[in-house]
Amino acid sequence: MTQVRNKQVILKDYVSGFPKESDMNIADSTITLKLPQGSNELLLKNLYLSCDPYMRILMTKDTTAGLGAYIPGSPLIGYGVSKVMESGHQDYKKGDLVWGMTKWEEYSLVPATGMCKIEHTDVPLSHYTGILAMIGLTAYAGFFEVGTPKKGDNVFVSAAAGAVGQLVGQFAKLTGCYVVGSAGTKEKVDLLKNKFGYDEAFNYKEEHDLNAALKRYFQEGIDIYFENVGGKTLDAVLPNMRVHGRILVCGMISQYNLIQPEGITNLAHIIYKRIQMQGFIAPDYYHFYTKFLEFILPLIREGKIVYVEDIAKGLENGPKALVGLFSGHNVGKQVVFVAHE
Repeated sequence: MTQVRNKQVILKDYVSGFPKESDMNIADSTITLKLPQGSNELLLKNLYLSCDPYMRILMTKDTTAGLGAYIPGSPLIGYGVSKVMESGHQDYKKGDLVWGMTKWEEYSLVPATGMCKIEHTDVPLSHYTGILAMIGLTAYAGFFEVGTPKKGDNVFVSAAAGAVGQLVGQFAKLTGCYVVGSAGTKEKVDLLKNKFGYDEAFNYKEEHDLNAALKRYFQEGIDIYFENVGGKTLDAVLPNMRVHGRILVCGMISQYNLIQPEGITNLAHIIYKRIQMQGFIAPDYYHFYTKFLEFILPLIREGKIVYVEDIAKGLENGPKALVGLFSGHNVGKQVVFVAHE
């Protein structure tokens, strides 16, 4: 049996406040590149890893996310793209490419359940960390299934230059909506307007009054708010919603690192304006995945959807890439490149 080095990203201890690179450690272990006798698992070589804001929630011992906290002293867990080295499951064979939950290490032994075989390889493999995986399905299901948009709707997207936001804005434009996005740098605002096709965009850090900014861009109010940040942005959005508006709660990245989350003062508008506010997560919509691929793949191939990735090279740069999400360091979908096939 061949034993090889297996570089890993280990969580040292539970995190309070903003995560730091020093909260994680790069460690070397070894792994046998052979499945245990009778195993029905998959032995994977990890190629790309996805950096996602929800991972911060799992670094907290008493997480309320319902996803299960990370275990200190063990590798981080998240979505990735991998190659099957050995298979103990009849649905997979050696050499198959898959995406799904794996560990932040070079090689992983994982259950076959929950992994998805990659059938379309004419697009970049890294896309299966984002637009063709959980991220894309999140944007698709959230906007179309939860938001039920119609032509002419006024749509606002926060964290609009991020992995999900860049897609939601483009889906909205394809639907015939008026779309405005917020982001945290001039570079990202330019990206929203010049690359992703947003009608308007603004830098929320330069706005002293978010309520006034939203009134400037939405004189008739907001029909759909795709919520990615929470806090002060959500509080400013509520008075600017139209009657029977929809708030699609995908994430609240501004709150994940706060010991005491910010309160919302404008919730009464939900009553007055009969606003529907609904949270959702991608796993609830995995049964839509085939339908989603039929929708998104032609758009990618025909160049009708633009997708920006920010790829950090090397597992050792994983902690920096992950922590950078919370300071807006990334432009587009943050990915860690681990190895070639």
